[in-house]
Amino acid sequence: MKQTIQWKNKSIQIDIGLILILILFGLTSCFALYNSFNLIKSGSGYSYLLRQLFWFVVGFIAMFFLTILQNKKIYSYMDIAYKILMLCLIYLFLSRMLFNFVGISLPFASEVNGAISWFQLPLIGSFQPSEFIKIVLIVLVSQIIVEHQNEHPNPTHKDDLLLLWQIAKVLFPPLFLIMMQPDTGICIIIVFNIFILVCCSGIRKEYVIGIFAFLAIVVGTFLFLYFEYPEILSSFISSYKLQRIDAWLEPESNIRGSSNQLYTALLSLGSAGLTGYGLQANIISIPEAHTDFIFAAFGQCFGFIGTTFILILCLLLDIYLCKIAYATKDKKDRFIVVGIIAMLLYQQLQNTGMIVGLLPITGITLPLISYGGSSILSYFISFAIILNISPATKRTIHLNRSRKKSI
Repeated sequence: MKQTIQWKNKSIQIDIGLILILILFGLTSCFALYNSFNLIKSGSGYSYLLRQLFWFVVGFIAMFFLTILQNKKIYSYMDIAYKILMLCLIYLFLSRMLFNFVGISLPFASEVNGAISWFQLPLIGSFQPSEFIKIVLIVLVSQIIVEHQNEHPNPTHKDDLLLLWQIAKVLFPPLFLIMMQPDTGICIIIVFNIFILVCCSGIRKEYVIGIFAFLAIVVGTFLFLYFEYPEILSSFISSYKLQRIDAWLEPESNIRGSSNQLYTALLSLGSAGLTGYGLQANIISIPEAHTDFIFAAFGQCFGFIGTTFILILCLLLDIYLCKIAYATKDKKDRFIVVGIIAMLLYQQLQNTGMIVGLLPITGITLPLISYGGSSILSYFISFAIILNISPATKRTIHLNRSRKKSI
């Protein structure tokens, strides 16, 4: 589906199908927040709803502006965006170090829920650089892969290692800084995105298997130490993160403490039945009902039907993006769409998986549903790129010709 937009001397046919899906997400998100009013412990429910609505409007405006700007221009700014975001992450890192050793943090970078990941800006609110660097890394790594493929049409083992090194140079600096905030959830998302792009890059299977084996060894070592030598693990991993693993493995072990979030989420979904408790239900108190656990709060209100609706909506978006990726001819654009799909899909699976107890709690929100301005705006930037890539988006330039009269 297409819709024509007139802008100066250009007419742009945009992919109206994607726009309608995003509008549906916006309405669902605001409706979910409205039904979480009675569960929100800090702040006014209406203020969260108004801010969420504001960020969706800003997101749509930014998306349409970037669609007019076109991807060639957007891509040219990615190096600058990377450097600016790196400066922001370094600032947060310095604030983290000051807080750890002196007990104070730098201006605009205070600790929230044990992490220094946000800038607290007057009038604007919170700004999370790591949300935006996810998009920048997808674009930059896609560019690196395509340029490498063009330079090395028949790559050797050395060429494959060179590609991995070029990706690592871009990836590891922000990854380290985000890990130090600490924000494990964002780090996992970034690693997953880049791993998918590397798998699609055409490098030899043994390198992909090697990366997968390395990640498996890291996870295996962690689990071995967790069960056999927890005292060693606790020396370099915070007790808060270990308690999340405890809560995942035994949800009923400490229902007033570390297991409270998961236990109440499971109780809400399990007791809501087919249709739930109704509008703005407050039968079971759910922590972070407007952010990480909005899926559980929505399920408490509307039961199995409500949660199924959200899952179908997520699936609809993913399939639509896969359709765009399949129809895209440009290699770099296809890599970028695949990276964005990977980012969306992982967050959807991780968030819903942790709420039903299949995965440990990592603080990852549900994309386009959970409250959060930085997350919404970063996703709308990525959707602007996808709109420009979509075959349904076409541009026509109208030339104005002036005639001179001869005297």
